[in-house]
Amino acid sequence: MSKKQKRVYVETSVVSGMFDSNDHPVKTQPFWDAVEDGRICVVLSDTLADEIEKAPQHVRDFLEGIPIAQIERIVSTEESDRLAALYAAARILTKQHATDCKHVALAAIARVDALVSWNCRHIVNHNRIDRYNDINEVLGLPRITIITPDEVLL
Repeated sequence: MSKKQKRVYVETSVVSGMFDSNDHPVKTQPFWDAVEDGRICVVLSDTLADEIEKAPQHVRDFLEGIPIAQIERIVSTEESDRLAALYAAARILTKQHATDCKHVALAAIARVDALVSWNCRHIVNHNRIDRYNDINEVLGLPRITIITPDEVLL
């Protein structure tokens, strides 16, 4: 019996993390292998694209190498912008980290199976995840699972 393909929103650190000097490349490679072999569909947003535009060429090239059949592209909407603004108004993050709120909002609106990130300070942070989900529940949105790439395959 085959498992259903997971739809996973990818935050910028998962792409750039392939080139970090810490252990992220080793821990992230199995995630990208699962994308390559069709077990995961990555949901990529315009917010990710904007951030990657500023990255070194090798990071942009890596993103371009993802099989097109394994990509779902989404764009910011009034609904996702409003949700990100609600996260910011609740002071889940400071204004200087508004982009992180946008990633979470986009993933929530897209109703993905999970959002993956290496940003454990602002995104993969249990206290913040609870606060994001408190707002989501009030609005009738499902709870969002936010994990690191190595946790996706568990």
